[in-house]
Amino acid sequence: MNRSMLLMSAPLLLAGCNVHSKNSASGDENVSIRADESGHITFNLPIAEGQLKVPTSMMHNGNFDIDGVKLMPGSSVTGFNVDARDKRATVNMSFDAPASPDEVRSYFLDQFKKRGLEAAVAGDAVSGKSKDGTPFVIHVTPATNGSQGTIVIQDND
Repeated sequence: MNRSMLLMSAPLLLAGCNVHSKNSASGDENVSIRADESGHITFNLPIAEGQLKVPTSMMHNGNFDIDGVKLMPGSSVTGFNVDARDKRATVNMSFDAPASPDEVRSYFLDQFKKRGLEAAVAGDAVSGKSKDGTPFVIHVTPATNGSQGTIVIQDND
């Protein structure tokens, strides 16, 4: 997981939002970004903190992937959290999928195997490692119209 991609998009999101500058001399290098299904985003960066609202379509049509493996077609992002501190980053993302939990887990497992990635199903989760060795876990549970899931990625970079 490359934090720089996420941080590079932050200035674009900051335009026209409620932003407060921070004293970068404090040595606080922690990064925190949270978004919900409604498009409300809060962020705390080393140079600024604030909140903004983006159209919900930006959340639901989010383009997320792990080494080229995208969400199952018809899925939508419902929220995410990014916390980075002390050379460690954790990404938590939630999503809805239009298929049963077993179908969603099978989809992910098949897609990871096609790309030569290490992945396995255990209980309600698919777990594995990206090409750079970053571990991930995808939990999938039943929902009213298919499934809901969470993806957790931890990077010790």
